[in-house]
Amino acid sequence: KHAQSMHSNLNPPAKRLSRTGHHVMSVFLGSIMVFGFINNLVVLILFVKFKTLRTPVNMLLLNISVSDMLVCLCGTTLSFASSLHARWLYGKHGCMWYGFANSCFGIVSLMSLAFLSYDRYSTLTVYNKRAPDYRKPLLAVAGSWLYSLFWTVPPLLGWSSYGLEGAGTSCSVTWTSQTPQSHSYIICLFIFCLGLPVLVMVYCYGRLLYAVKQVGRIRKSAARRREFHILFMVITTVVCYLLCWMPYGVIAMMATFGHPGLITPILTVVPSIMAKSSTVINPLIYILMNKQISQHLTFLLLCFCAFHSQCTQTSESSLRTFCPFIFPS
Repeated sequence: KHAQSMHSNLNPPAKRLSRTGHHVMSVFLGSIMVFGFINNLVVLILFVKFKTLRTPVNMLLLNISVSDMLVCLCGTTLSFASSLHARWLYGKHGCMWYGFANSCFGIVSLMSLAFLSYDRYSTLTVYNKRAPDYRKPLLAVAGSWLYSLFWTVPPLLGWSSYGLEGAGTSCSVTWTSQTPQSHSYIICLFIFCLGLPVLVMVYCYGRLLYAVKQVGRIRKSAARRREFHILFMVITTVVCYLLCWMPYGVIAMMATFGHPGLITPILTVVPSIMAKSSTVINPLIYILMNKQISQHLTFLLLCFCAFHSQCTQTSESSLRTFCPFIFPS
């Protein structure tokens, strides 16, 4: 019975995009795939090259970049190729992998943002000058992956399933399935993998913004101002992530509990692309709003520029400091 259900999920949608619509969609997916991969790769290279970036709070940002890059590699590549051919190319098992991978990596990012909100809350409300504690962020990174696996493996085992969605060139949880098992899974998924993390973030940032307002007249130290700058960056990341994913969540809930045929494949295309675009936006926020990351990116570009003998204005002593892999001692 389950095998028959999976087979039916791979049938083409009744109303499909035109060939031109698929090509337009492939342009957006291709852009997201390329820029999402490059942007997150730049962030990962910076973390590898510069030890000063490996702070506790940046461990969670790095975790988000890893999950975003995996989405580009393991998911967006498949939907991009399928959009070029206007049909799903990878069969039932490929569809199950795509649905599992995208769901897993997306939940990892959301849980990392929830842990980040709690980290900012605890750091700014219980301020101390102790040495950086890496244990909690690393536990949060491991916890985000285990929690995500706990909720994304069940459809592979029979509690709901993964199948084609929207225009028929990508896969996800089968939102339109009308079985009690599917409905119970989707309800749990939205409560524990969307509602709960969002509530944690709203509570933590609500309390933090209230605290910031209360102490706004007090002169803050440079270290304290940096903490507030990080808070602003993390809030911006959360808001952009939710703006990207909320339309998709609303459409999915309407497809699950609305009237059959209420959500057409065409209506799901834009929210789906918006959700995938978060893989491009997140690293841009880190680079533009995190002074440490943007400065080290500048130094890295100078290093490559110097390596190719195209920069003469930067002193060799500065390049030796920041480019030990080019100017060995």
